[in-house]
Amino acid sequence: MTTEPLLKISELNSPTVWPASAVVAPGGDIAVGGVSLAELAERYGTPTYVLDEDEMRARAQAWRHAFPGGEVVYAAKAFLCRAVIDWMEQEGLGLDVCSAGELELAATRGFPADRIVLHGNAKSPQDLRTALRLGVGRIVIDSGCEIARLAAQVPGPGSQRVMVRVLPGIEAGGHRKIRTGAEGQKFGLSIADGDAAEAVARILGQPRLELVGLHCHLGSQIAEAEPYAEAVRRVVAFMAGLRDRHGVTLPELDMGGGFAVAYLPGDPAPAPSVYGRVISDTLASACAEHGLPVPRLTVEPGRSVVAPAGIALYRVLSVKRTGGRVFVAVDGGMSDNPRPALYGARYTVRRVGRASTAPMRTTTVVGRHCEAGDVLAEAVELPEDIRPGDVLAVPAAGAYHVSMASGYNMTGRPPVVAVSGGRSRMLVRRENFDDLRSRDVGL
Repeated sequence: MTTEPLLKISELNSPTVWPASAVVAPGGDIAVGGVSLAELAERYGTPTYVLDEDEMRARAQAWRHAFPGGEVVYAAKAFLCRAVIDWMEQEGLGLDVCSAGELELAATRGFPADRIVLHGNAKSPQDLRTALRLGVGRIVIDSGCEIARLAAQVPGPGSQRVMVRVLPGIEAGGHRKIRTGAEGQKFGLSIADGDAAEAVARILGQPRLELVGLHCHLGSQIAEAEPYAEAVRRVVAFMAGLRDRHGVTLPELDMGGGFAVAYLPGDPAPAPSVYGRVISDTLASACAEHGLPVPRLTVEPGRSVVAPAGIALYRVLSVKRTGGRVFVAVDGGMSDNPRPALYGARYTVRRVGRASTAPMRTTTVVGRHCEAGDVLAEAVELPEDIRPGDVLAVPAAGAYHVSMASGYNMTGRPPVVAVSGGRSRMLVRRENFDDLRSRDVGL
């Protein structure tokens, strides 16, 4: 790596989208965690995902500090591997999982089951069996039909602690496809139409189920705290109604996740302390208004812990200038990052490893797959002399990339490499053709 003086990325023009450890050298390279991104591309190939371990740990710590009297559980769906499980346990976070697979992976690391929350609008029999076998701390009931199904499987003589996911009827989130707190979608049970109250009554009649609280998740990429405050007010009012109707005071409230991160310079991304202050203060005042004790509060950050710690590395395969536009095609695409195709996600892109004095040109970065919608980044500024072989870095790539990766065109899912203290290590190896072939048992 170059020995030229390094400048913090924040001293340039993108202070919010790169890990805090990111530095840039005059030679055109960027280092994260003390490791050159260009060198990582050479060593591990591309596409590759780089995860700054220290950044992820620091963000986990920030969430814990924002909710000192509550519980923070990491939303595993954003990205999960064995190293991340260990990091989250070491930083004092729980895990929010959505499948038997995520549960089993946590079990391989000895993660305390009582600090695991199981979600899902359609939990399979295997999901429930695995959760009960491992003894997860909370199962979040998302529909009326799973109440009796779950109760019938709980082994005696004990009971399973459950929560009910309620819909507060609030529109919040960066795109309509990731708004989950409003009426008329697949998640949760409506407070307004009585479904949530009916589910609570049924659970209270099941001796094998112990109702410990309510759960609420508004959506994703929520860039202000007020929707959470309004959700707290509505859910606490519902809790007061349950007390008056059934004589039960629920001791827990889980407000889910959905906290925004910056994908482009200038994107709003409030600090965990901002969300923590508004949610905690609103909870205290709402409980005082209704004469309720303040329940133990849980939040479930995922994206906001891991997204800013991740960087995707691609290599340019071709450059096409046509119709007044420039298309830069890379060796990845929607198979390792489906978010732009799913809901128009935007990204910052930077060339690394080669200095240039060429002027910048508005460019579209596209993937290698057989879909016109395989576009990774629209209208990004890249040097006019961009050419095949160049390496592109995409920051804020830690969440919902590898975890949502597919096998489209049998290109194989990319590896994940951790960096810290000037060293790199493989966390998840690249999927190869032998992996793909071994699943094909048709002959």
